[in-house]
Amino acid sequence: MNVKRLLSVMMMVFLLVTTALPSLASAETERSLKDESIYDLLVDRFNNGDGRNDIDTDAQDLYAFNGGDFSGISLRLQHILDMGFTAVSIGPVFQTATYDGKEVLDYTKFEKHFGTEEDFKSMLDELHDKDVRVIADFPLAGVSKDHVWASKLPFTQGEGNTIDWKPDDVDVQRNLEETMVNFVKTYELDGIRLTKTEDYSKDVLDQFIASLKEASPDLYVLSEEETDAAVDSQPNNSSMEALRESFVRVDPNSSQMSQFETSEPNDLIQFDQLTGPRFTYDIVEQRMFPPTRWKTAVTALFTLPGIPVMPYGTEIAVNGKEAPESHPLFNFKTDMELKELIGNLNALRNQSNTLRNGNFKMLHNKDGYMVYKIYDEDESWIVAINNTSETQSYALDPDEIGSKKRLRGLLDSDQIVETEDDKYHVVLDREMAEIYLVKEDKGFNIPYLIASIMVYVLFLSFLWAVWRKGRKARQERKAEAKK
Repeated sequence: MNVKRLLSVMMMVFLLVTTALPSLASAETERSLKDESIYDLLVDRFNNGDGRNDIDTDAQDLYAFNGGDFSGISLRLQHILDMGFTAVSIGPVFQTATYDGKEVLDYTKFEKHFGTEEDFKSMLDELHDKDVRVIADFPLAGVSKDHVWASKLPFTQGEGNTIDWKPDDVDVQRNLEETMVNFVKTYELDGIRLTKTEDYSKDVLDQFIASLKEASPDLYVLSEEETDAAVDSQPNNSSMEALRESFVRVDPNSSQMSQFETSEPNDLIQFDQLTGPRFTYDIVEQRMFPPTRWKTAVTALFTLPGIPVMPYGTEIAVNGKEAPESHPLFNFKTDMELKELIGNLNALRNQSNTLRNGNFKMLHNKDGYMVYKIYDEDESWIVAINNTSETQSYALDPDEIGSKKRLRGLLDSDQIVETEDDKYHVVLDREMAEIYLVKEDKGFNIPYLIASIMVYVLFLSFLWAVWRKGRKARQERKAEAKK
């Protein structure tokens, strides 16, 4: 761990301690889907952990299997933990004709490039040991024309080399239902995401969901598409469009963001999906600088109502208009400018039940400068995002948070108190964001001062320990040289 990272981690720890967040994540209350933040990946494109299954792989060919596997996810689990994600969506894992797992050949076998059944179970165990939940995809259409069921079940021709099961056929429904139920029961999955659901009626999907819930009552059932079926969560295309339009450039028309006041709290909130163009692609098309755009965007992602979903590679601003360009093998050697910020934002969200499940109110929203409140009976937060080309200010009325309060910034250590005009002035530089926890203003903050001093003491102690270790090593080398 480098010095900058160490200092940042220590500062975040002390800020969390001194702000006395009242709601520790899931240690005291049962965790639900609304408490999760999801890291969305494709097994083949995340990390190659076991060379023994690299059969006809080519990491330089975007259309070929690149070598990622179940073992690779386990080996890079710390990367996911560092960013604070509580759940991982791993895509389809069945035997497949394509790297992304969509062209399924057999729902009852694992793809050999991804690893064995034992590898899959081992990965599940390791993620569960760290309290990370696992969600896998189950494609209901677009499977390979060579699927083992193609000789016994009715289908129609799909795109390219794919076929679509006839969704109103009773045998198709029975086989799909039995297979998906057996899958979640056998491997004790935490969630399943149904994909390619468009041609299935609400009644059929609801029957699938009811059977899955009967087999595993705590199972999360998600959909990759908007649906009227009784899924636990699904994308909201309107909110995704609002996010992309409001953060892709400076000085945008951000009026669409007002819809988050009435959005469903169980909706997935995301800037992009692995099935479509990356948000970074839109940013580059607008001739904007991706890291700066993403820094304001991820602040919104982890504080707006909904369940945040972040595709793998966002932390390194992966680009791409469509697959397979948008699905590169993850380069862990790339500078990860966003990783630390994502970790800090998720840390705040994981610590505060209010941030995850509180009420939402948009206080100000004009041309990219947004100030909103997240609150419940326990605490209040103010989030300010200045996505404009100039410094912005908003006069927050005490009626919103009460008088004699102190707004303590947890990203940039900013602090705001009530001024003589009886307002709280939320001022932000251009293209910056801050998250404030509202606390009683008790004057000079002794605990905060002590914590700050401790940070510097620990930092100096770290430097002294490094110097002492280096000095000892030099002395030992000199002693060896004299012998």
